[in-house]
Amino acid sequence: MQLGTFSLSLSVQDLAKSRAFYEKLGFEIFHGAADQGWLILKNGDVTLGLFQGMFERNMLTFNPGWAADASPLEKFTDVRELQKSLLDQGINVETSAGDGSGPASFIVHDPDGNPILFDQHVDAPE
Repeated sequence: MQLGTFSLSLSVQDLAKSRAFYEKLGFEIFHGAADQGWLILKNGDVTLGLFQGMFERNMLTFNPGWAADASPLEKFTDVRELQKSLLDQGINVETSAGDGSGPASFIVHDPDGNPILFDQHVDAPE
C-alpha cells in the first residue's frame, strides 16, 4: 500500500506566530496562501502544514500521487483504492473519497482518535 508523501498538519491559532516560530527552527515556506489561512513549510525532508481555522485537531497527512517536492508521480495507489482497502480491513472512514478518478480525500481515525487525512491532489494513474 503506497500512502504517498507524509506531512504533519497542525491546527494553529495564529498563522503568523506559528510561521515565525517554525522559521526559527529552520523551516521555510514551500507553498501556501496565508490569506486563506494555510502554509506548507519544509526543513529538508520534513514537511509541516500550518492551518488556521480549517481543522479541529492536528493530523497526520498522506498525499497519494505526490513526490516530496509536490511533483506528480507517474505511478501510485489512488486514494479510492486506499479507502477501499482500509474499509475492507474494517477501518471506519469518516469522510468518503467517493468515486471517480480526480483529486479526492478521506479521513480515518487511529485507535486513539488521531485523525489521518489521505489527500490526493492529482488524477489517478492510467
